Amino acid sequence: MSNTNGHHANGHNGHGIKQSRFGDGSHGDSLQGSTGVQEFHALHAEDASTIVFTEEDKQKIAEFVARYPAKESAVMRALWLAQEKFGWLSIEAMNLVADTIPMPRADVQGVASFYTMYWKKPMGKTHLAICTNISCMLCGAYELYNYIKKTYNIGNGDVTPDGLLSLEEAECLGSCGTAPAMQVNNYEYVENLTLEKLKAFLKARGLEK
Repeated sequence: MSNTNGHHANGHNGHGIKQSRFGDGSHGDSLQGSTGVQEFHALHAEDASTIVFTEEDKQKIAEFVARYPAKESAVMRALWLAQEKFGWLSIEAMNLVADTIPMPRADVQGVASFYTMYWKKPMGKTHLAICTNISCMLCGAYELYNYIKKTYNIGNGDVTPDGLLSLEEAECLGSCGTAPAMQVNNYEYVENLTLEKLKAFLKARGLEK
């Protein structure tokens, strides 16, 4: 599967599912326009037997479904619950969400592949999404993004070998008035970011280099 709204191609897995928001030579790495192809890799869990919902999880999803006229509308909240529980969305986790709602598995994978807040592979204990859209870019976001890249030897979507840090180039975090902005682990926002502020943040997280 692929669409025409993203980054460069970078292969596929054994299931032939070819999509990933993290591709080689994305514009944050090269400042070049994309090829018009986005690929998304759906990966298996290391131990599929651990990807199960408790009765409490199932009840929460049933409550999500009950809030909407169409049960499919609960998919985003259910995916978020799965990611919070398992850490990321493996093929098994996405299928579990689909079977629990229930709805077609392909539709659930389509939603998960579209939104960058859903992680389709394990990320670092600290995941940094640095916005490089126009306001942030003009305020020095690439200096910050490239500092992380060079200091930790990781690119867009990469994780350090120790699993402590991962990096993402974000399209827009909705904080144009406080640019540059960075989001941490899909929750915390760090705004009016400077290199000194970034270094202090990394030190506080035990990630200083």
